[in-house]
Amino acid sequence: MELCFGAARVKVRETRDFAAEDAIVDRCRKQDFEAFGKLVDAYQNRVFGFVRRMVPSLEEAADVTQEVFIKAFQNFARFDGRCSVRTWLFRIAYHLCVDRARKNDRSPSEVALVDPTEGEEIDVADTRWQPEQMVIDAELMTIIEEGINSMSEKLRSVLILHDKEDMSYEEIAQMLDVPIGTVKSRLFLARAHLQDVLKRYTEVGA
Repeated sequence: MELCFGAARVKVRETRDFAAEDAIVDRCRKQDFEAFGKLVDAYQNRVFGFVRRMVPSLEEAADVTQEVFIKAFQNFARFDGRCSVRTWLFRIAYHLCVDRARKNDRSPSEVALVDPTEGEEIDVADTRWQPEQMVIDAELMTIIEEGINSMSEKLRSVLILHDKEDMSYEEIAQMLDVPIGTVKSRLFLARAHLQDVLKRYTEVGA
């Protein structure tokens, strides 16, 4: 979340009432529909926002989002609390998106970069890509969106989770079940791809 004071922008992390959330989770484990409804209200927009960038249409994004919460409700008894509910929901969403892409033979084109060895550490500054803070036109935003969509699911998901969903390296690693070094490597490659896309755009426009 951002607060604006004149021309200045201040990044503020959203806080959650973990005690209240734990109480809701306990009720969800007992198949309490009212409690689950509160959980859906709290997370459906964020889950939809993530899914929308992983699938090609709004209709499919809505379908996948609904499937995420159905699966969550059906499997809440298995939720062990070792990660946050948010991380768990995004993990379900990620795997559903990947499964759909494979079933529809819709693997996004890989960027022309080689993913380093799994777990290999790359030092990436913990900053977030925020195009909405730049004064850019609609054409450039379209180029950025196309650049994101041209990435593999591995790179695109890490970029969205870190830069748009404000997840830490640790949360993403836990969600995807990969080492933190792999998360950093994928984020580095995703940003490098976007930089290359933007460079080509500016060179054409020069």
